[in-house]
Amino acid sequence: MNTATKLSGFALGLAVVFGATYGVGRVADPVAPPVEAPHDATGGHGNDGEAGHGGDNGTAAHLPGGLLVSDRGYTLHPLGAPAGQFAFQVTGPDGRAVTAYDVAHDKRMHLIVARRDLSGFRHVHPEMQPDGTWRVDSPLAGPGVWRAFADFTPTGGEALTLGVDVTVPGALTGRPLPAPATSTTVDGYTVTLAGAPQPGRTAELTLTVSRDGAPVTDLEPYLGAYGHLVALRQGDLAYLHVHPNGEPGDGRTRPGPEVSFSAEVPSAGAYRLYLDFKHGGVVRTAEFTVVAGSPTVPGTPAATGAPAASTPAATSSPTADASHGVPGHGHD
Repeated sequence: MNTATKLSGFALGLAVVFGATYGVGRVADPVAPPVEAPHDATGGHGNDGEAGHGGDNGTAAHLPGGLLVSDRGYTLHPLGAPAGQFAFQVTGPDGRAVTAYDVAHDKRMHLIVARRDLSGFRHVHPEMQPDGTWRVDSPLAGPGVWRAFADFTPTGGEALTLGVDVTVPGALTGRPLPAPATSTTVDGYTVTLAGAPQPGRTAELTLTVSRDGAPVTDLEPYLGAYGHLVALRQGDLAYLHVHPNGEPGDGRTRPGPEVSFSAEVPSAGAYRLYLDFKHGGVVRTAEFTVVAGSPTVPGTPAATGAPAASTPAATSSPTADASHGVPGHGHD
């Protein structure tokens, strides 16, 4: 595992929104290769502190992850699935479904979904069938447009994050992004944030976990670390996947209460941070809104010292590691 994550580069990209309807929503045509819209940027991203990798036209190095459905010959294909399930394949440069993946952070595939207004978030780990189809109980909790991110490393290739929009039909009232804050609560735990992201340069973010006023000093490893952080940029949902400094068993990293990350955001703007941490056998997600660069961003409430407003799902019953498809902020 890398001990410092630097993520750089930026170009706006909007993923193709697809129209075929399946059991979990409207997604891409699983047969025809997706064709990028003219306004789509072309490129990729690097996980775990690497800058974006070059794409076919050499511009991918300037993009964060998750903005593209296809990169470096690999394409994300959502598939038809029974109601309550989500299925997809990744095809490789030869046009065939990829079946060989490296294990990264204890899993061969990380599927993260977030509602476009950032009011919903799930991190699950599908199971692959022999034909390269990944299946999982649907993590799409309620109507709206969701961004699905497939985070993986094909064997013999480089780490990739591909993204696609999936629409779940139904009435939805958009929610404003919660105000920036340095403290939030989830299921009785208080998580505080020290440090602030800086556009284009590395900054250290330290998150401290406490419960009932006492520091939590026995965090449990989750995906090979004491904390797992995803950052999504408001607007295009550029995906920034970072990991903590140090790892369990390295002789110097303590199991709490602090978990520190080195991260570099690609631009000024508002970001939503999702910290997964495990304690008492349960994974929970603490959420923060942070602003890099300008102290205020249009459409984002001014910063306050009060805890960030959590979505109902974030403060309801947490989801244990093995669960799927439960509304809210869950894990697998």
